Amino acid sequence: MDYLRVTGLSKTFGKTTVLDHIDLAVGEGELVTLLGPSGCGKSTLLRCIAGLTAPDHGQIHVAGSDITSVAPQRRGIGMVFQSYALFPNLTVLGNIAFGLKMQRLPAGQITERVEAIIALVELGGHEHKLVHQLSGGQRQRVALARALVVRPRILLLDEPLSALDARIRKMLQEEIRRIQQQLKLTTVFVTHDQEEALILSDRIVVMDGGRIVQQGAADTIYARPATAFVARFIGNVNLLDVAQAHAVLGLQIAGHLAIRPESIVLDGAGSGGCPAIVRHHQLLGNVIRYHVTARGCALMVDTLNRNPASVLPAGSAIDLRFDHEQFQEVH
Repeated sequence: MDYLRVTGLSKTFGKTTVLDHIDLAVGEGELVTLLGPSGCGKSTLLRCIAGLTAPDHGQIHVAGSDITSVAPQRRGIGMVFQSYALFPNLTVLGNIAFGLKMQRLPAGQITERVEAIIALVELGGHEHKLVHQLSGGQRQRVALARALVVRPRILLLDEPLSALDARIRKMLQEEIRRIQQQLKLTTVFVTHDQEEALILSDRIVVMDGGRIVQQGAADTIYARPATAFVARFIGNVNLLDVAQAHAVLGLQIAGHLAIRPESIVLDGAGSGGCPAIVRHHQLLGNVIRYHVTARGCALMVDTLNRNPASVLPAGSAIDLRFDHEQFQEVH
């Protein structure tokens, strides 16, 4: 059963339509990621769910109750912002306990819940530090703890990791997923980072121009993009037009053909595949990305970096083998 349901949600600012009849359902305990480029409407949708922005049309239901006109503080929704929005004059304890004090809970209960959440987000030993004494990752943990300690029905996260360096970001991605699954907390996560979405999500909702263009499990979105936009936005892709698909593969298509770089296999010249020439390569850590030309078409081919000594130099003649089952025609 859907725990959070958004129906026909629309929002305009002036003459700009930011949300265009959005329909979205999130199951209880599910982590759904809203993914899309800047300006596509994902943060506005999150703010409408939180009650911080009023929609022009549509309804929002949580657990079967209409909350469209309910005040933000009465929705039982926690939100973590990109900017953290912490109180600089309060300690870690003070920031986390703030919402509970606003609810006028007994002091003993506040202490018990704050101590439990500090352990959950692994902030032990930092309780009496001020915000300026914390690292970026620690500040984000405080913001997450402050949202969780009030025991929200739904957690909303608006690009919470975008300001962090890559190492801390990956660590906190794992922590957020661990906590979300441990608490079985219904969560909507906003990002423009496709890798982050693939790592975190039970389901990805891809947005563009204020609309949902595709939604589904991460592996489905990646392997079976519905449109050329989704194919380009989720991972790297070779997008062949009608002429290129016919020249390289002998296929007749109506739109474009999406081929992931890792689904093409490099083989020795004369092995019976599609002849190609290596133009240059890029080292991407454990992957080597070759840029090749095959029958006038530029392609990317990804291979595992097993042996740096075996990297093919520019000008190498090769053959390409394709797995037709991994092709996806898009429009």
